[in-house]
Amino acid sequence: MQRIVLRAKIHRATVTGLQLEYEGSITVDAGLLECAGIAPGEQVHVLNLNNGARFVTYAIAGPRDSGQVVLNGPAARLGSVGDRVMILAYGIVGEGEIPYQSRVVVVDEHNRVV
Repeated sequence: MQRIVLRAKIHRATVTGLQLEYEGSITVDAGLLECAGIAPGEQVHVLNLNNGARFVTYAIAGPRDSGQVVLNGPAARLGSVGDRVMILAYGIVGEGEIPYQSRVVVVDEHNRVV
C-alpha cells in the first residue's frame, strides 16, 4: 500500500503581493522553497488562515531573500496582502516508510525562517 503524506510545509507565511493578471500560481522566495524542499513548478496546496480559502496551484521561485509570497492569477482573489498562509507539498510513500518525517519551515511576519 502507498500513502500520501505531508512532505513539506512553509508555516504561517505572510502574503506580500497579489498579481491578478498572471496565469496562475504562487510566487515564493527561492530561499524558502529551497529550505522547505519544494521545487519550482511543484504542486502545492495553499491554506489561508485569515479567510479559510484552500487552493491547489504550483510554486514559482521569487528572488532569493526577498520574502516574497505573491498570489498570482485566480489565486489573487483568495487572499489579501498581509494574510497568513500555509504552503503544503505532499508525496507518496510506501508502507515501510511510515512514519514519515515532514520538513516544516516556520517563518516570521517578514517571511524569514525562525
